[in-house]
Amino acid sequence: MSENDKKNCFIELGRFLSQFSEKENIKSTSVLYNDLFFDDFVNLIRLSQSHNGWYTAENVYFSIQSWAKALREDNLNQWLSAYNLEVNKPKKVGLIMAGNIPLVGFHDFISVLISGNSVLIKTSSKDQFLLPFLARYISTIEPEFGTKITFVEGKLENFDVVIATGSNNTARYFDYYFKDKPSIIRKTRNSIAVLNGKESTTQLIALGEDIFRYFGLGCRNVSKLFVPKDYSFTAFFEAIFEYQDVIHYEKYANNYDYNKAVFLMSNFKLLDNGFLTLKQDSSHASPISSVFYEFYDDLENLQIRIQSERDGIQCVVSNNLIKNSIEFGQTQKPNLWDYADNIDTIAFLLTTK
Repeated sequence: MSENDKKNCFIELGRFLSQFSEKENIKSTSVLYNDLFFDDFVNLIRLSQSHNGWYTAENVYFSIQSWAKALREDNLNQWLSAYNLEVNKPKKVGLIMAGNIPLVGFHDFISVLISGNSVLIKTSSKDQFLLPFLARYISTIEPEFGTKITFVEGKLENFDVVIATGSNNTARYFDYYFKDKPSIIRKTRNSIAVLNGKESTTQLIALGEDIFRYFGLGCRNVSKLFVPKDYSFTAFFEAIFEYQDVIHYEKYANNYDYNKAVFLMSNFKLLDNGFLTLKQDSSHASPISSVFYEFYDDLENLQIRIQSERDGIQCVVSNNLIKNSIEFGQTQKPNLWDYADNIDTIAFLLTTK
């Protein structure tokens, strides 16, 4: 299978995914194998929340649409133009997936396949159905992919390289267990936003998307705010009121009630709007339904601190206040060349023997 064949297969997958949105599922006669896959995928989306209570239809559709946009020909061409895939020596790559948000490990999956390798996948118990379905779709388009994709239920064995995603605790286990193999071990990361009080209402509403998308469960979700001293949160709370319906989701509401009670019993001072609490805290990792905040005196010193803590930060959001920060509302819309943990997966696979 040539590089062009693989690329075209993922372009076709993007066209397939583009048919599905929260507003309407529109079946296109020009998409390959719709007769075999379209209706089944609609049913799988409907069942996703029964498989994982956090996988609401809204969030599953958001993930699907994000990948539909990413897998366009222009994006794939730009992404792959940075590499000479012909130098790759085919390897068996073990993938240990997370399951915090829908299709969270999909970028690793396509990186392994499009660079010419085989993949052994151990899915998370929280996300066991979406990726196997899409794997069947691309294997129908390109049967050779079917020989390169294996889903593993038990112990992951007989691989050359491993990419494992988990928490800081599981990372210690991964480091030990895979110590004799080339590996990428992904640990807990969080995303932060830096504000100066001059943000527009539109920007603050977009920041709400960075906070509430996927209920804040992703490493790209903003869980910490850095604000100047004497910052007023009034405009922030007014802007994010648009996301108030999140409290009507039972699992989120339960977390809100529980975490708020824990904070109050510990005599922490909170800012609260009825569906989100703000707590002053030096940590980046806040619980569901809460965002931590911290005051800063000087942006230059904050920049130095952020750089020193980079290993624990996935995204930095700001209005160009911090070097290499991204715009408000964009954390859950990464490009194909935006790698988790800033580790270039394809470069790693190409250079690993």
